[in-house]
Amino acid sequence: MSKHKKQWYEHLFESYAEKYDDESFTKGTFGECDFIEKEIDYNKRLNILDVGCGTGRHAIELSKRGYNVTGIDLSESLLEKAREKAAQSNLNITFLRHDARNLPFENQFDVALMLCEGGFPLMETDEMNYEILKNVTKSLKEQSKFIFTTLNGLFPLFHSINEFHAKGHIEGNATYDSKDFDLMTFRDYNITKVKDDNGVEKELQCNERYYVPSEITWLLKTLGYSRIDIYGAKLGVFSREDKLTPDNYEMLVIAEK
Repeated sequence: MSKHKKQWYEHLFESYAEKYDDESFTKGTFGECDFIEKEIDYNKRLNILDVGCGTGRHAIELSKRGYNVTGIDLSESLLEKAREKAAQSNLNITFLRHDARNLPFENQFDVALMLCEGGFPLMETDEMNYEILKNVTKSLKEQSKFIFTTLNGLFPLFHSINEFHAKGHIEGNATYDSKDFDLMTFRDYNITKVKDDNGVEKELQCNERYYVPSEITWLLKTLGYSRIDIYGAKLGVFSREDKLTPDNYEMLVIAEK
């Protein structure tokens, strides 16, 4: 058996739990959970799956509000931090290490969350990204809701990705240098430099897939979703009032079976 070659996203999130919680994109948790509550009609009986849960910020906040959440992530160091934070708040949350392309659940959850690029769209191939959508869908019950954010393919057609990151909208602890946005694949190839929790500097060659709304709609329709709504995603203030525009770096997707 050939040894698994670690991908950039696996390297990035090793020993990164403390730094992760300091990132600017983690600051919108309360507002995002307000939106999720409204979307699920404040129904505390629902089982929620948080895909790519990181250090558990959404899972922990929703659990504090009385919801039953299971968090999954590929990074053991992020999961350890999530368990530690949950214990500090006396919360009983299940945090499991799973690859979102291969989930063990079937017809188990009423709601799935996948926020702040929780796996999708970081995979090396479009097929792998699709496997994430497929596995999350398999985990959901017949009548269910899937809420996620992903990179908006309209943004790089009109804006410089480097300028966006230079303004500090996303990274915080990382520096980001976009080398090439490929119009044929809608992949951004970039060099991301980070310093981990141990002070070790890493330089990672990354590539991330941006999606246009029609692609997301088509992918989700093939998976059996009957209603797909796509909006602009603003940090901490998700809203159905925000029409998606090329100025949105991310899009908010709400799909219903």
